[in-house]
Amino acid sequence: MSDSDAEKPLTFAERLRYVGEAIPFFLFMGFFRLLGIDAASALGGFIGRHVFYRIGGVMNRARENLRAAYPDMKSEEMERIIREMCDNLGRTVAEYPHLDKLKVTGPNPRLEITGKEIADAEIARGKGVMFISGHFANWEGMPVMATQLGYDGGLVYRPPNNPYVDNYISRMRASAGPKVQIGKGAQGTRKIFTMLRRGLCILLLVDQKTEQGVMAPFFGRPAPTTPAPAALALKLGSTLLPASNERLGGARFRMTVHPPIEYTPTGDHDADVQALTEKINAAMEAAVRARPSQWLWIHRRWKTARDETKNLKKS
Repeated sequence: MSDSDAEKPLTFAERLRYVGEAIPFFLFMGFFRLLGIDAASALGGFIGRHVFYRIGGVMNRARENLRAAYPDMKSEEMERIIREMCDNLGRTVAEYPHLDKLKVTGPNPRLEITGKEIADAEIARGKGVMFISGHFANWEGMPVMATQLGYDGGLVYRPPNNPYVDNYISRMRASAGPKVQIGKGAQGTRKIFTMLRRGLCILLLVDQKTEQGVMAPFFGRPAPTTPAPAALALKLGSTLLPASNERLGGARFRMTVHPPIEYTPTGDHDADVQALTEKINAAMEAAVRARPSQWLWIHRRWKTARDETKNLKKS
């Protein structure tokens, strides 16, 4: 079950709207479950390439992001990356009912890991480990693999707006991954702090824009980034361990654990948080550059003129 901050009770109108939104979602999930993981993944990829790819506004955002990140990229290469990204997104959605099929061992393992010795060594320090990653391949693979390898801890996530969809996804994660799921927010941060002090692992995605973050370069542009991992690492001495996931073909994946982010504090807390956050973004950028089509380019990762206008209205 998820561990998120308390929310206001839903009104009748909200419940009605959320139920209406959730019904087609549950129908699709039930259908994908019946198909089996390989057929579901293949169908999801087909939907991604031929339906998601044609959603103009969202894909135009991906094109803008790619154009800014790779100014010299040819349009043919850009469209290939976007279509492959859509294929991966469709597969990821279709694989949610099958997270319990993702196994590290057994007769048909679908997950493999590179760099396990790095993770084992950092966990043995007993200071807590933050596995930091992004929306690479099927991003649910990292917590599933960590749980199967015996890395005790919790997953940090941003709940979907629809509580019924959130409950379903949380149950699917818990069927194969961490039972402790921590919603973002003040209460979640306290939970993370407690778990790291106990020497446990925290798995979190750090590649999305945050409303209240520090500005750190990402593909050469300042991007609002959560300072929490850096602040916790400085406070507790916990390890920041970058991890990336890639789809090897169909519903098979490889998670790579990269060397820990090294940093010597200067004693200036704000400057240290800024510098360490920049190192985190650099690690995420390196993972994206290694396999651009495996990352979700549709994020509103950087501030826009619209954001600046909203901030002016608030002030």
